[in-house]
Amino acid sequence: MTDFCHFLELLGYEARSLALKYFRSSLEVVTKSDETPVTIADRKIEERLRQMIASRFPSHTVVGEEAGGTISSGISWIIDPIDGTKSFVCGVPLFGTLVAVLRDRRPLLGMIEMPALHERWIGRGGYTTHNGEPCSVSQCKRLADARLCATDHRMFSGGGLDAFELLSQAVRITRFGTDSYGYALLASGHVDLVVEAELKIHDVMALIPVIEGAGGIVTTWAGGPITDDFGGNILAASSAELHADAMRMLMER
Repeated sequence: MTDFCHFLELLGYEARSLALKYFRSSLEVVTKSDETPVTIADRKIEERLRQMIASRFPSHTVVGEEAGGTISSGISWIIDPIDGTKSFVCGVPLFGTLVAVLRDRRPLLGMIEMPALHERWIGRGGYTTHNGEPCSVSQCKRLADARLCATDHRMFSGGGLDAFELLSQAVRITRFGTDSYGYALLASGHVDLVVEAELKIHDVMALIPVIEGAGGIVTTWAGGPITDDFGGNILAASSAELHADAMRMLMER
């Protein structure tokens, strides 16, 4: 575990260096088949992290947003080189690099690296650090006191949008535009709930050890585990009470 943690730090520094090389520069933005943007920064970061992992752990599987791959039994690494590419290309510093280590398809360790903010969260084995120091979720237990984050209301559709709107009205504060930073803020106690939809496996696997290690809860909207076929909906909360109340509202749509 210690070896993996140290190596995640190295991956974080490498991703930070490459991301800042391209951030707020003139970049060609290409629209992929799923209508999401990609730049040379996404590709270069994933390429470099893949090289580093293959050199250090040649028997491990690597799966990335850009070059793909298939999760295997044993150890798999999941990479999202630029989570929040829309923020990245607009010069907004709330983009990150996500790396997860899976054992037998379940997340073992996770890293949220925020290059432009020089912040890094690493979660493993019931323990999460922020820039090397232990961090933990808030003690919020009531929806009326909760701070809620989501990336964009447009990720919700139909009854899911209606349910999110009801939840948003029930909490104290709602903020958008956070991408993976919202989950990092939850792990440090600054946010109490994150609710999102239409996510993919590379968007979420790194978040799970970070949130759980800080004392939080992360599941599907229905309360199930996040697996490689989880369906895209995610609910992260700082307490069991908040999680239960938010889940009830989301599932009553």
